[in-house]
Amino acid sequence: MRALFSVSDKAGVVEFASALKSLGWDIIATGGTMKLLKDAGLEIINISDVTGFPEICDGRVKTLHPKVHGGLLGRRDLESHRQQLKENGIEYIDLVCVNLYPFKETIAKPDVTMEDAVEHIDIGGPSMLRSAAKNWADVTVVCHPEDYGKVIDEIREHGNTTRETRLELSAKAYTHTAEYDIMIATYMRAQAGLNEKLFLEYDLKQSLRYGENPHQQAKFYASVEKVPYSLATAEQLNGKELSYNNIQDANAALNIVREFDEPFCVGLKHMNPCGAAVGKDVVDAWKKTFEADKVSIFGGIVATNREVNLEAAELMKPVFLEIIMAPSFSDDALALLRTKKNLRLLKVDMTRDGKPHRQVVSVNGGLLVQDQDLTAETVVPEMCVTETKPQPEDMADLNFAWHIVKHVKSNAIVVVKNGMTYGVGAGQMNRIGSAEIALKEAKATIEANAGKVEDFGLILASDGFFPFDDCVSLAAEYGVKAIVQPGGSIRDEDSIRKANGNGIAMLFTGNRHFKH
Repeated sequence: MRALFSVSDKAGVVEFASALKSLGWDIIATGGTMKLLKDAGLEIINISDVTGFPEICDGRVKTLHPKVHGGLLGRRDLESHRQQLKENGIEYIDLVCVNLYPFKETIAKPDVTMEDAVEHIDIGGPSMLRSAAKNWADVTVVCHPEDYGKVIDEIREHGNTTRETRLELSAKAYTHTAEYDIMIATYMRAQAGLNEKLFLEYDLKQSLRYGENPHQQAKFYASVEKVPYSLATAEQLNGKELSYNNIQDANAALNIVREFDEPFCVGLKHMNPCGAAVGKDVVDAWKKTFEADKVSIFGGIVATNREVNLEAAELMKPVFLEIIMAPSFSDDALALLRTKKNLRLLKVDMTRDGKPHRQVVSVNGGLLVQDQDLTAETVVPEMCVTETKPQPEDMADLNFAWHIVKHVKSNAIVVVKNGMTYGVGAGQMNRIGSAEIALKEAKATIEANAGKVEDFGLILASDGFFPFDDCVSLAAEYGVKAIVQPGGSIRDEDSIRKANGNGIAMLFTGNRHFKH
C-alpha cells in the first residue's frame, strides 16, 4: 500500500505518516513535507523518484504527472485499467494526504501583493485531491488533520478504511477544493473588477427544532468570517438551545448594543426595542430599561455592553426573560442566574472592528446584499432648522434617540428623556400612527410615576422625514421640546413652521435610517 503526502498544514502529519509506516505502508512525499518526514527519521520516497521527473518552475510542477494521477484514478475493478497501468509502469496510490497552500491567510495580510497572492494558488494539490476523491471507491483522501486518527484506527482494524469513510472523506475533499476555489475566484474577480457573481460560504452551526412556526424546518449556519456582536461565535453559558426566533431577536438586540460606548442596556421583543437606556453602570442601565416598559419586557431578550455583576443579576432574575447577553458575567452573577435552568445566558464578543460587514437577506428566487448600517450621525446644534434652539442638556438625549430609532422597524418613532426610552412606535403603515403609539406609551409611563407628560420635556426621533406636519402637531400636544429627523420632505417647511409655532426645536441630520 502506498500513500502520497503533500501538506501545507503540517499539524499531526509526522505522527500520521509514522503510524502508516508502522502498518507497512510506503510513503511518497514532496518538497517541504518530504524534508519534515525525513528529519523525523522516516524512510520516504521522493516524488521525483516516482515520476522520473524533477520538480520544476520553483515547485509549480511536481505532481502533475501520469504516474501520480494514473496511480490515483486507475480503477482496481477494471482489467483494462490494471493492464494500462502495468504497461506504463504506474503503481497504485492508495491514500492521499494533501492540504492546500494558505491562500486565505496570504490575502488577509494588509500589504499582500497580487504577485504574492497568485504564488499561493495551489495547482497540484487540488488536482490530487480531486483525482483521489473521484476514485473514492479505492482511494482514501485526507485533507483535514482531524481525520488522521479515524483513518489510522480503521486501517489498524480492517487493513484499510471502510467504504463509508472513503465516501465521507471524498465529500470533504471536494468541499475543501470548492471552498479554496471560491476564495481564489472572489479575490481574482475583485482584482479584475467583476461583480456579477456572489459566492457565500457558511457552515452548519446547529439544526433548530423549527423555524418561525412549528411547521417550518430551520437551521442556523455560521459565516466562516468571524465578526463581533455575533451569535455564531457566542458562548452559551446556560439554558435551552436557541430557537429561530431567539436568534433573530438576539441579533437585533446586539445591533442596538453596538451603538453605545457608555454603559447601556436594551430589552427587546419581536426585533424591536421595548426599553433601552444608558446609565452610570450596568445596574443603573438595567433599572432604567426595565422602568421604560415593565409590561413588554416579559418574555423578552436583554443585552448589555457591560459585565453582568451580582447586583444586576439579582434585579434581572425575578423578571421572566428568554435571554441575557453580555460581554461577560461575574462568577456570582452566573451562579445565581443559572438557578433558572431555562434562562439562556450568552457571552458575546463585543470587540469593535469598525467594518461594515455584509448583510444577506433572502427573497423569493434571490438575495439582497448590503453593508450593515453602522453609521449614525452625531447630532449637533448646527443641525437645527427652527427658530427655537435645542438646550445644551438636550443634546445627549437627541443623540440617544437618534441611535435607538435606527433599530426600530420603519415607520419608527422613539420618545426619550434622560437617556431612557419612554415610548417606541414601530412598523406602522403611516408615521403618525407610530408617533401616536410612542407618545401614548410615554404618557402612560410618566403618569404611572405621578408625572405630567406636558411638563416632562420629551425628545422625539423619527427614522424618516415627516411627510406632513401632523407628527409635529401631535408632539406639541405631549410637551415634546425637541425633535430629530432626517429632513428631505417637499413639505419640510410645513413641519418647520409648526415647530416654530409650538416652540419646538427641530434638527435635520440629512440621513435616514430605515429598517425593513
